[in-house]
Amino acid sequence: MEEVQITLNNELINVKIIHKNNKNIYFRFNDQNELVITVHPRISTKKVLKLIKENEKSLTKMYLRSKSKHDKEDEIRILGLKYDVKINENYPDVAFDEGTIYVNSRNTLDKYISNLTKKIFREEINKILAIMPNIPEFTLRIRKMKSRWGVCNYVKKTVTLNSKLIKYERSIIDYVIVHEFCHFTYHDHSSSFWTLVSKYYPDYKIARKELREH
Repeated sequence: MEEVQITLNNELINVKIIHKNNKNIYFRFNDQNELVITVHPRISTKKVLKLIKENEKSLTKMYLRSKSKHDKEDEIRILGLKYDVKINENYPDVAFDEGTIYVNSRNTLDKYISNLTKKIFREEINKILAIMPNIPEFTLRIRKMKSRWGVCNYVKKTVTLNSKLIKYERSIIDYVIVHEFCHFTYHDHSSSFWTLVSKYYPDYKIARKELREH
């Protein structure tokens, strides 16, 4: 791999040139907003720089889109707390320091959050199970959902929690768990259902408001 620097959009950009047996030339920007170019070994660095110059307008648009995307992703919430995200391939895995997460790649961060989500959801489920009787054995599923925070399939005995709940405090996660557990008893949202929810989570209206606002 070769590394050079160019000026794009009046900014100094790192360029990584990777040689592979490709018929085509591929341009992309990585998590650090570096330009990564994959080319055939026979194509020289001089030729690559010429291609960059010829495609400067298109590459500038790609760079601005990439930069905008990563700017939006440079802050995340975990358990109700906001963290700035700093990504650099030289960082070792994941480290927290005074409201900042240092991580070597977006993929590493995604895996960390996925594992943390499973751990936290299981901890909160066990806590709720200790106070709610007669909950049948069920299979826990975790996935990203667009319009629902949780789903209880009382026939198949499955409870699905939205992975995005990891953004919220544990108390909010607890509400969703209680809500879904109550569906094992009541399969609708009748007054009896909400009475049962309020028995185990009295402030459920506050939790619902919090979830609606985000």
